[in-house]
Amino acid sequence: MMKQLLILGLSGLCLGGSVMHATKKKGPGPAKVQTSQLHKAIKKEFKAVKQESDANRWVDSVFESLNSDERIAQLIMIRAHSNLGPDHVRKVTQDILDNKVGGLIFFQGGPVRQANLTNYYQSISKTPLMIAIDGEWGLGMRLDSVIALPRNLMIGAASDSTLAYKAGQLLAKQCRRMGIHVDYAPDMDINNNPNNPVINDRSFGQDKYQVARMGVQMIKGMQDQNVMAVAKHFPGHGDTDVDSHLDLPTIRKTRAQLDSLELYPFRKAIEAGVQSIMIAHLYVPAIDSTPNTPTSISYKTITGLLKEEMGYKGIVITDALEMKGIAKFYNGGEEAAQSLLAGNDMMMLPSTAEGSVDAIRRAIRKGLISWDEVNKRVKKVLLAKYNLGLNKPQVIETANLANDLNAATDTLTRSIAENALTLLKNDNNLIPFNQHTPGKVAVIAVGADVNNAFVQTLKQIRPDINSYIFTARQSDAQVTQVVERLKKDYQAVIVGLHNYGRRPANNFGISRAERLLLQQLQQEMPTATVVFGNPYAIQYFCDAPTIVAAYEDDEVTQKAAAQLLFGQLPPKGRLPVTVCQNFPYGSGIVTVPKPAVAQAELPRVKPETVGMSSEVLRKIDVLAKAMIDKGAAPGCQVMALKDGKVVYEKTFGYFDYSQREPVTASSVYDLASVTKICATTLSVMRLYDEGKLSLDARLGDYLPWVKGSNKEGLKIRDILLHQAGLVAFIPFYKEVMTPAGYPDTTLFHSYADSTYSVRVAEHMYMKNSYVDTMYRRILDSQLNPRPGYVYSDNDYIFLGEIVEQITGKKLNRYARETFYEPLGLSTTGFRPRERFQLSQLAPTENERTFRRQWIRGDVHDPGAAMFGGVAGHAGLFSNAEDLAVLMQMLLNGGSYNGREYIKPATLKLFTAYNSSISRRGLGFDKPEKDNGKHGEAYPCKSASPLTYGHTGFTGTCIWVDPQSQIVFIFLSNRVCPEGGDNKKLMTMHVRENMMQVLYDAMATKK
Repeated sequence: MMKQLLILGLSGLCLGGSVMHATKKKGPGPAKVQTSQLHKAIKKEFKAVKQESDANRWVDSVFESLNSDERIAQLIMIRAHSNLGPDHVRKVTQDILDNKVGGLIFFQGGPVRQANLTNYYQSISKTPLMIAIDGEWGLGMRLDSVIALPRNLMIGAASDSTLAYKAGQLLAKQCRRMGIHVDYAPDMDINNNPNNPVINDRSFGQDKYQVARMGVQMIKGMQDQNVMAVAKHFPGHGDTDVDSHLDLPTIRKTRAQLDSLELYPFRKAIEAGVQSIMIAHLYVPAIDSTPNTPTSISYKTITGLLKEEMGYKGIVITDALEMKGIAKFYNGGEEAAQSLLAGNDMMMLPSTAEGSVDAIRRAIRKGLISWDEVNKRVKKVLLAKYNLGLNKPQVIETANLANDLNAATDTLTRSIAENALTLLKNDNNLIPFNQHTPGKVAVIAVGADVNNAFVQTLKQIRPDINSYIFTARQSDAQVTQVVERLKKDYQAVIVGLHNYGRRPANNFGISRAERLLLQQLQQEMPTATVVFGNPYAIQYFCDAPTIVAAYEDDEVTQKAAAQLLFGQLPPKGRLPVTVCQNFPYGSGIVTVPKPAVAQAELPRVKPETVGMSSEVLRKIDVLAKAMIDKGAAPGCQVMALKDGKVVYEKTFGYFDYSQREPVTASSVYDLASVTKICATTLSVMRLYDEGKLSLDARLGDYLPWVKGSNKEGLKIRDILLHQAGLVAFIPFYKEVMTPAGYPDTTLFHSYADSTYSVRVAEHMYMKNSYVDTMYRRILDSQLNPRPGYVYSDNDYIFLGEIVEQITGKKLNRYARETFYEPLGLSTTGFRPRERFQLSQLAPTENERTFRRQWIRGDVHDPGAAMFGGVAGHAGLFSNAEDLAVLMQMLLNGGSYNGREYIKPATLKLFTAYNSSISRRGLGFDKPEKDNGKHGEAYPCKSASPLTYGHTGFTGTCIWVDPQSQIVFIFLSNRVCPEGGDNKKLMTMHVRENMMQVLYDAMATKK
């Protein structure tokens, strides 16, 4: 090999000389660059060859120095502690001196004691020992005076995978400082069983993509610091309710199910170059149905599946062989022999080192395994030792050891907490509290014994907060007394739940009194609850009106949670597991309103007080029920105002035809094209008011990137009227599909990163650069050769871009800051998943052509989705009441609650008929000019010519009639679940007939 590379290198140098000679007359620059690159490549190749040669020499040298028993012993890892006293040390010493074991796994103890023992054990070992630790959340998991990192479930709640990389990096740096070469981390199990007694919060969550993404980054962080990462527990321990330390769990899934879910993170770990994989003690009949055969000793699992089918070449190690999952079947060293026969390279914690060597020798004598195969695995382990630096002496310096180990922990824990804290529910916008909010606020630390960092930080932020403690030892009888005291003296209470167990057993150790106290407070007064620990415990508080998952109960997390409650930190986390129906996987509100804003209450009156008939209005109920019965839409919200007062407000039906989730007044709907007037046109009107936009200006006057195209000269007025000549829409999604009908994987990834960050749907992120391609497609699209009216999404995509160009803000931000927040609208906005839990968002289509999933909380329009959920033509979500406020503001002439948003003259101009070839206003839809005279009426036969509004593809409409002082809001998801093919809402004229009822109710009273 070396000779071949030398010849190749010399020939390359000669070739380089030829290139230099041949190109000399043209100038020396390019030739010098080529030669330099060639020299670097050759130098790199020589270095790699030398390293390989050095490694092989060391491995061969060590191998030849060992007798046959000592070679077998290299595959054995035994237990070591630094807190068990002289007898334990003597036992470990004997195994090192007499049995020549290959490595030690350290457990509980202290850093200096362990360092001293490691130095001693290495000094007496014939072969350098591979030192390992099971430290999934850092050395603090095992050693006193070392601060633990957050568990994986908290990291999984954060969207930033660089935190997993940094956590892996820090774990490895701690290990290296302690002379540890292998950390049995990360856990790559998908925890899809909330009652899992052994994995649980050790997992990154229940989503395979999130587990794989976070796990791979942690692996890279560890191995970049030259510490061996160990992906565990293959083939997947997440869906068990038995602890393999105590018995053998069974996973009864089909092979197809395992391939689709449990095996996915391990495949990604293998692709990422993980150096070791740990085998679980599980019984998985779909892989190996042999009775009493855990996966850890299953040839079909390890050799057949992992090594041969999945192509894994790294170190394969057993889970602890002392665990009952295997120890109930084998002992005395036979468990190690069976593990080796199955394909494992290293046996961890067998019942006896000496017995293991003897049992393996017997297996060789019986011909169950050859010496060649055993020696091959010995050399594999020795090569791993070389790569981990064990070819050189390693002595741990104990000075300042604890400080070094803890140096960066607080900083990283703070970053994880800031990204993981999850606001699950925020009824009445209780969070963020305000330092100057009137009324007394109390904090009660439930389960604590002292005023901890959470309480202290809250009191620092707002000194007038009074604090209380309710310990786990207090009784049910004391609950009522505490609740009555808090209700009597305070307007709101903050509850921190502390010091409960990590495991599901016994209700996580949360006492009955603690549960009663939280539930009673949450029901009887404004309460914000922060749950410090395993988020699965939130299952007992799923009806809480305001609740935060904090995941850990350390000082750093407590301080961060207090800051979040008062708006000093934004919530960023998403629930990595499903806790209950109210809080499914992915729940998390990541933006909250400013605390000073409150919506002016719309007055509610009996219809008769404004000249309408209640009896006639009840016909809307009949129409709504007929709509649902005939499958035109599964449910709806309907609201009507007369003279600025609510005369009708009802919800009907469910989110879908399964009838599991009823529509409520707080349900949020995808508005589809209603976005055009409620976001884009409103913003254009405001800019027109301010003199920043002219209706007679050209598109190129505002968007430099359209110059040179045939779109440059389009008039803003014509664009607002849909008569600029643009095509109706461009089916962008069709252009990113493979011939097989799936999204192109070069353009879409299942997780977000710096290159793929445009969220299109769940587990579907588009390449950032493709947005520019979409704009280019619009620029390159044909213009209609003759002037005419063509309703076009592209008109409003351009208008949204103009708003952003003029204001320097994204359309969603500008509309929110200019209209929605000042009006106190709590639901209106883009990207609702950032603000609401999924249970509040009406689903739209079960889409089977592009995104191939239920669309819920992501915009239904595929083009708007590919723009990241914010576009001028679609993407806005809201409930009916917020829209009623917005439309009443327009009906008031552009003012609301004493504040002017749009000038009356501007409003009059934009909402009037503005075209000789269509019924359109500027941005607004209008009734037909000869409404109802030659056929069907639109939006209903009695709507006056002053009426304006819009409809949406998903089954929405908003209409304002200044002549009758009426506002009509109708929201539905008629596209659920089949998509746009269900046209019954239109053929039944549901919206038109409901709106007509309003006029009929007025006519009756007259």
